[in-house]
Amino acid sequence: MTLPQLSDAKLQLDQRVATLTLDRHDVRNALTGTRLIDDIIAVAGWVNHAEDVSALIITGAGSAFSAGGNIKDMAERGGDFAGDVAECAERYRHGIQRIPLALQEVEVPIIAAVNGPAIGAGFDLANMADIRIASEKARFGETFLNLGIIPGDGGAWFMQRLIGYQQAFELTLSGRIIDAAEAKSLGVVLEVVAPEHLMVRATELASRFAAQPPKALRLTKRLMKMAQRMELKDFLDLCATFQGMCHNEPEHLVAVQRMLQKQ
Repeated sequence: MTLPQLSDAKLQLDQRVATLTLDRHDVRNALTGTRLIDDIIAVAGWVNHAEDVSALIITGAGSAFSAGGNIKDMAERGGDFAGDVAECAERYRHGIQRIPLALQEVEVPIIAAVNGPAIGAGFDLANMADIRIASEKARFGETFLNLGIIPGDGGAWFMQRLIGYQQAFELTLSGRIIDAAEAKSLGVVLEVVAPEHLMVRATELASRFAAQPPKALRLTKRLMKMAQRMELKDFLDLCATFQGMCHNEPEHLVAVQRMLQKQ
C-alpha cells in the first residue's frame, strides 16, 4: 500500500494499525506555523480509502504531544494570525478548522497516545480522538483564554461532549493545566501508563480493534458517531439497514464459523 507523502509527520502501517507521529519536536509539534495540519488532513483522507487500515494512532515525537498554536506568530501577528477580522477568520476556516472536520469523518477508531504536554489546540486534537491513552508525563491545558483568545479550532464543542459542560467550562475558563492523573479522574483519558509503555498499550488496544471484521468495524464507528445526533427511531432505522449490510458480507459468515469452531 502506498502511504501519503508527509512533510512534518511520519506514518507507519503495521498489521492494519496506522501510526501518525507528529514530528516537529523543534517547535513542540505546534500545529500552526508547520505543515502538520496538512499532514493530519492527508492521513485522515487516506485512512478512509485504505481498506488495509482498521485503526489509527496519533502521537508526538519528542517531549510534547502538541503545543497547539505558535505563540511567537501570535506575538508578531504573523503567519496564521495576521490580518484583520475577516482575514483571520478565513485562515481559521481554511487552516486549523479542517482538522476537526477531517477527524470527525475518519471511519476507523482513533487513539491519541499522549506522550507529553497537550496544550491549547494540542489538547483539542487529543479530544478529537475516540480514545486517549496518556503517559505519566502528559499534561493537558485548554489555555486559550490565558492568551486572550478562544478555542478557535472547535475545542469547546469536543470537550463538553467528552466530560460534560460543567467540567469543560471550568477547564476552559480557568485555563489551568492538569496532570495525567487528574485527566483520568475527569474522564479525559481512558488510561495512564508509564512513558515506556505508552505506545505498547496504544498499539495493543488498536490491534484489538483492528482484529475485528473490518467492514463491520467501520459501520459500528459510524453508528457510534451518528447516535450522538439522531433521534432513537431514526437511529434504529439506520441500525436495521447497516445490520442488513453486515449480514450480507462474507466477513460475517467467516466470523460466525470461527465462533462455532471455538464452541
